Amino acid sequence: MPWLLETQVKQLNLIVKMNKLKIWLSSPHMGGNEQNYINQAFQENWVAPLGPNVNGLEQDLEQYLGNQSHLSALSSGTAAIHLGLILLNVNPGDEVLCQSFTFSASANPIRYLGATPVFIDSEEQTWNICPVSLEQAIQDRIQKGKKPKAIIAVHLYGMPYQVDKVRNIADKYDIPILEDSAEALGSSFKGQKCGTFGDIGVLSFNGNKIITTSGGGAIVTNSKSQKEKAIFYATQARDLAPHYQHSEIGYNYRMSNICAGIGRGQMEVLDKHVLLRRKMHDFYEMVFKEIPGVTVFKAPTADYYSNYWLTSIVIDPIITNGITRETLRLAFEAENIESRPLWKPMHLQPVFEKHPYYGNKIAETLFENGLCLPSGSNLTDDDRDRIVSVVKTIFN
Repeated sequence: MPWLLETQVKQLNLIVKMNKLKIWLSSPHMGGNEQNYINQAFQENWVAPLGPNVNGLEQDLEQYLGNQSHLSALSSGTAAIHLGLILLNVNPGDEVLCQSFTFSASANPIRYLGATPVFIDSEEQTWNICPVSLEQAIQDRIQKGKKPKAIIAVHLYGMPYQVDKVRNIADKYDIPILEDSAEALGSSFKGQKCGTFGDIGVLSFNGNKIITTSGGGAIVTNSKSQKEKAIFYATQARDLAPHYQHSEIGYNYRMSNICAGIGRGQMEVLDKHVLLRRKMHDFYEMVFKEIPGVTVFKAPTADYYSNYWLTSIVIDPIITNGITRETLRLAFEAENIESRPLWKPMHLQPVFEKHPYYGNKIAETLFENGLCLPSGSNLTDDDRDRIVSVVKTIFN
């Protein structure tokens, strides 16, 4: 019977898939020295959300970022965005301008505070917040009697946004920038490290990032007093008193000393991991060089240095004779290779679809046609051979 044959074919495909090791989109990559920091924490009984590894990781990152950065290690990048908005005095009823083409963690903390996100489209060069749409939104919100309280700009997939243009607009209207650099540790613009351009910066050390603390993040501030205020909020806002006294609402957002130990070991291989990710990007440029209709996303000029956290492509099905991003994604999936559509814009998400949006559907088009490819710093030659084999099969 036809249905029985179809079931047997699906089962056979599943068996073939299970026999092939998974190629992940972006998996953790240990450097080898992480365990030493963790062991030391156990030996010294620093198993708490404070300790030498937390202090050491903050110092390592401050030195790496430069630009007189002050950094507080936290439990996640989302926590860093939440505290960043608090430090920027965002309150219930305020409006925050937010890049639409991003992960939901960029926007969710706006709602934590009872504020309203106003979503801004991307531009085609960097895929990040569009300066033209940004200024249009600011002018329109001011005309409506609601001057935005902050701007959340994201370095998507490790690509710096148009830093100078966005900063000029922010200064013109006196609106602070919260710089979401969760995907861009190791990237830079005109030689300055990402994470240091905003009034507040944010980093992420989730398991799939350039370096990881298993889960974790950091808030980057411009002064020691802001750093101390961030730590105050991250440790339940405990007042200076011999007893537990609280005059403000606080949060349990501090990074653990164990996780920070992983991060200290990872910092030793950060630059190496960035170079390996950039080599993966070079690999994909070579793979798709002679395939019409497929464009590898890359830096627009030499001012932009991307860590290429995830290498992404855009497929034009008109030029490829009907081959779409889903065609390629499903072909990879059948071979146990993970790939992923680009971020679905926030203004299209059910939870945010009723919020204001300004733009020209650039992000929507990218989402419909774009695909993120396996980009880990620990991919092998065999992994790359399997990836090439799928690409050749689809685009033969």
